[in-house]
Amino acid sequence: MKAKVTTRRSPADRRKPVIVITLCIIAVALVVTVAVLSRNPSIVPKAATEAHAQSTIKVGDAAPAFAVSTTAGPFDLATAKTPVMLEVFATWCPHCQRVTKTIDELYRKFGKQITIVGVSGSAVGADGNEPASQADVIAFGQKYGVSYPIAYDPDIKVAAAYMQSGFPTIVVIKADKTISYIGDGELQQATLETAIKAAL
Repeated sequence: MKAKVTTRRSPADRRKPVIVITLCIIAVALVVTVAVLSRNPSIVPKAATEAHAQSTIKVGDAAPAFAVSTTAGPFDLATAKTPVMLEVFATWCPHCQRVTKTIDELYRKFGKQITIVGVSGSAVGADGNEPASQADVIAFGQKYGVSYPIAYDPDIKVAAAYMQSGFPTIVVIKADKTISYIGDGELQQATLETAIKAAL
């Protein structure tokens, strides 16, 4: 009767499955983390929430024409008699949500000298999942107490013309329809006041 021959696995062989399983767990954790961050941009601290499109406009250029229907009625840059401060925003953007207070204050202070208008620039709604819509923009205005005119842009044409590296993008346009200021992110009130005064 032949004795059974048993082969002992070396410690290195026994460690291989453990290493493979550990690497798989790390890979799954990374995928989940990326998915969570992409669905919840508010937990990613940035100066400006990143946008997909970026315009090539610069200070001194002629401002691209646009017309939108705002919460205060129709707006057409071509017929504006005063300087214009345009904000391109996203309802899901935490910086846009917070900067509404700053823009509201500017609207109260300069509303008779300039025209302020906010235009949506994202195809994604406030929850980060559903498509943006007119109702989404109106709900944004109500939730954050927005007093200045805002508009839903279904074709995102204004964003394509004006968007910089992130939301919100703010552009000041002089009465002669040339661009005098471009900025993005959660800009300070003093910075925007200086830009407005320079355009008056």
